Amino acid sequence: MNHENLHEPYSITYKTINECSKQVHGHNFFELVYIVEGTGFQCINRSRFAYHADHLFLITPDDYHSFDVQSTTTFFFLRFNNIYLKDGRLPIENVQRLEFILQNANRRPGCILRNQADKQLVKPLIEAIGREYTNRDIYNQELIQQLVNTLIVVVARNIAKYQELDVSEQTDMRVLDMLQYIQTHIYEPAKLRAEQLSRAFSISPAYLSRYFKQHTGETMQQYIASYKTRLIVHRLQHSGKRISEIAAEFNFTDESHFTKFFKSRVGLSPREFRMHHRAVSLG
Repeated sequence: MNHENLHEPYSITYKTINECSKQVHGHNFFELVYIVEGTGFQCINRSRFAYHADHLFLITPDDYHSFDVQSTTTFFFLRFNNIYLKDGRLPIENVQRLEFILQNANRRPGCILRNQADKQLVKPLIEAIGREYTNRDIYNQELIQQLVNTLIVVVARNIAKYQELDVSEQTDMRVLDMLQYIQTHIYEPAKLRAEQLSRAFSISPAYLSRYFKQHTGETMQQYIASYKTRLIVHRLQHSGKRISEIAAEFNFTDESHFTKFFKSRVGLSPREFRMHHRAVSLG
């Protein structure tokens, strides 16, 4: 099984492939794959999804995938890594959340565009990126960076809204607003208390958890704990932060409470988890 590397913050490529199967492979970067034309199947993590023109896929560093081309297909590949996310002039307060959303996008195979308005936005965005990348005109690098940033944020919005839980475009908008509120304030426990959430969304504390569970399948506290755990896992796997720094970032009173919370959710202490992940990564 091949493993590809990216030695620059981002790269843009167009490829036209005739009927064939591309070998299963993984890589150490994010990859957005847009189908310009053609049909076939996306194979990812043992799942299979029929693709056609205007489908957009996000492949994360933890995925293994291939494409089974049925009719001649033109692919647009945008590859980028964590370095680009940090240095791409995105608002600093959004980078951490954006990294996590993208890293956890492989929970469901298939096209990640679920918002109809975004489907109409993505095609001209990608066409503009392609033109600027090909023409090499004045200020094209600055324009490409702005266009790439916009595309990444559109992708993150679709993942956050429609893939984080079993929600769709028909889901109550108030629940989507709640999810966004929780994700925005996950580092501020005081703002996630039932009383605060009740005031923010004009729902009585007695009804709040019932309402949230009715629309998402889990209580609000279960969702908060689960979301926070996945963020911590991402920090342990992909950052060089010390355990005490991660504990402080999530506003735990001390490292002991942080360790107790994490171990109750994962079964390992943060240090044990990080050591295990590094051992597995080194093979």
